[in-house]
Amino acid sequence: MRRPNVLFVTLDQWRGDCLSAAGHPTVSTPNLDRLASEGVRFTRHYAQAAPCGPSRASLLTGTYQHVHRSVQNGTPLDSRFTNLALEVKAAGYDPVLFGHTDTTVDPRTVLEADPRLEDYEGHLPGFRVGLDLPEDREAWFQWLGGRGHDVSDRKRFLRPRDDVPIPEGRGASWPPSPFAADETETAFVVGEILEELEKCQTVDDPWFVHASIYRPHPPFVVPEPYHDLVDPVDVPAPIVDQEGVDLLFVDAAHRFSVYRPPKNDLDLRQVRATYYGMMAEVDAQMGRLLEGLDALEMSEHTIVVVTSDHGEMLGDHGLMSKLGFFDQAFHIPLIVRYPALGESTVAGRVVDSFTENLDVMPTLLDLIGAEIPRQCQGQSLRSFLDGSMPEGGAPEGWRTSVHWEFDFRTWAGAVGLSGHSCNLAVHRDHSGKYVHFAGWPAIFFDLEKDPDERQPLSDHCEMSNYASALLDWRLTTDEQVLSDHLALPGGMIVLDG
Repeated sequence: MRRPNVLFVTLDQWRGDCLSAAGHPTVSTPNLDRLASEGVRFTRHYAQAAPCGPSRASLLTGTYQHVHRSVQNGTPLDSRFTNLALEVKAAGYDPVLFGHTDTTVDPRTVLEADPRLEDYEGHLPGFRVGLDLPEDREAWFQWLGGRGHDVSDRKRFLRPRDDVPIPEGRGASWPPSPFAADETETAFVVGEILEELEKCQTVDDPWFVHASIYRPHPPFVVPEPYHDLVDPVDVPAPIVDQEGVDLLFVDAAHRFSVYRPPKNDLDLRQVRATYYGMMAEVDAQMGRLLEGLDALEMSEHTIVVVTSDHGEMLGDHGLMSKLGFFDQAFHIPLIVRYPALGESTVAGRVVDSFTENLDVMPTLLDLIGAEIPRQCQGQSLRSFLDGSMPEGGAPEGWRTSVHWEFDFRTWAGAVGLSGHSCNLAVHRDHSGKYVHFAGWPAIFFDLEKDPDERQPLSDHCEMSNYASALLDWRLTTDEQVLSDHLALPGGMIVLDG
């Protein structure tokens, strides 16, 4: 079988429950649904960290945060780690990035005056940058200018129009953006990718494209008709914690405005409706990208992977953004399609086994026939994709829980903890969730009785068992690249892990 092409897509800040294929009542994602119907959708897929930089460090190195230790946007990624781009490049591909990876360079590898030390939005080593689209969006603004827009006031493109009256029943984020639906950041990125793929038709080598789509990351604004696609009255109500719950972490988060939802109920419902509209816009552009693959006759031999870096609280539990321990911030989608792999019986398969973003790197390397580095702490998902695993089954020894970590040392001064104490780790399985804080008491959620995590418990009969399981996970996932090597007369050996 010929080596496949790879289209690896990350949709920024996309919640795992927000697919119409997953049963969401108001989100419309026909193109991602189509992809899922032709491939495999993983329903219990989780990110390992937040925000963007730490999460992508885990995704792109295949390691947990306590191993790679890039814990904030702007924390350097240690150069000793290999990554997906470097491994793909070593396998003979030319990996091309469209968008961003939010990778900060290791300061020990560059001069003190290197401008990359002033920016958290660097690129992962190994990628050739086809389109650089950091938060300043300069390339997109230049493109808009070429289409006749006056881009002298660039901030107006990142907020709803102020010359459109808000009708009754709509909230503050309802007005559309001042550009058209075919002029969004996502439309711009997809156009650039399609141009790259057309060039790939002229060469025999397979290609590898990482499409890092910035939306539906805030700001919460979207053009017509998506701004009015969802009526705020129809959106699911935010999850509200039980009365009397006093959660130190949520109280601490509320000290920072970025984590507080709108106080007005209509404005909050509108933000949720706008977010769903933004998802529909991204889905439409994903359809354009998939149709482009079809038109170029590349679909059969292209692995398509779609996931996210993290979710969005969206007002649930009184929080916005991506942080903490609630599922809304870490449960994300994963869809994989690879028609040429063989078994057509997997098309439309839904996998309910726990999977993690750590699994993406070993999966892609496995599917292109490259060696998986010892560094990787995830597992290849190939057996779920090639028909060798019966529907509903899982490989022997497959994980029965998931884990993630969140470091909030930037809050240290506000919460009265040392920086090293501002971190947490989560052990979650089907029945419960245990959250261990370095600087605060642990909490537990009984997911069988409290699936929405409305009632954090400080005392539960299972807490000691979950604490032990978390400690076991932590001890068995320390870096192992050299620890199982042993120097002996006659040469070094590698012990059986």
